Amino acid sequence: MRVFYLSWKKMGIIAGLVAVLGLSLCFTALLWSRGVVASSGAIYQGSTGEKAVAITVNVDWGAEHIPAMLEALQKNQAKATFFVTGTWAENNPELLKAMDGAGHSIQNHGYQHIHFNRLKAAQVQEQIKQAEEVIFQATGKQTRFFAPPYGEKNPSLIAAVNTLGYEYILWSIDTIDWEKPAPQVIVERVMKRVHNDAIILMHPTEPTVIALPEILAGLNEQGYKMLTIEELVQAPAEGQ
Repeated sequence: MRVFYLSWKKMGIIAGLVAVLGLSLCFTALLWSRGVVASSGAIYQGSTGEKAVAITVNVDWGAEHIPAMLEALQKNQAKATFFVTGTWAENNPELLKAMDGAGHSIQNHGYQHIHFNRLKAAQVQEQIKQAEEVIFQATGKQTRFFAPPYGEKNPSLIAAVNTLGYEYILWSIDTIDWEKPAPQVIVERVMKRVHNDAIILMHPTEPTVIALPEILAGLNEQGYKMLTIEELVQAPAEGQ
């Protein structure tokens, strides 16, 4: 049997590398526990550690359903996050102001509702900047969260978004309401899967409007706080 001896210098280098690797793994684990990172760098849920959820509404159409959604949210003392496209914001500035004025979060869904997976990094960033400018003109507030059309993601797309200082938002509960199922189906998709720090994805559709009051009442009954995405993602867990 051959025995290998390491010099003190080499042993020191190895020990240093092990320590760095250990710290890196611990830091990554901490970020995972806080909901700051998820697979591929996208965020699928929040980081409060509490009984709280964020209702996110992706908007590129359905303006006629927004007032009823706002009314239901107000009656249930709930806040939501509306990810709007720049083109929608241009066509509905007063409605956008009403959403913002009611205390909801207005965030970025790109300027156009297109396939971001097919764009180059510069094109992705231009889409986000254009939408950011339109939303700022209407609300006076900067967007800092991006929800991709069609829920698309890939490493280069996420990197392009993160480079702008944006968080890449997906979801942990999808109502799939864009298919316009029966309202009760939408209710069940939320209430059977709800969990602490859930991000619940919706769209402005007729069945969603019908389902929303029951969903909000059920969440309230179970003691869930309904927060904006920035509150859910950025708030530290209690005691940390």
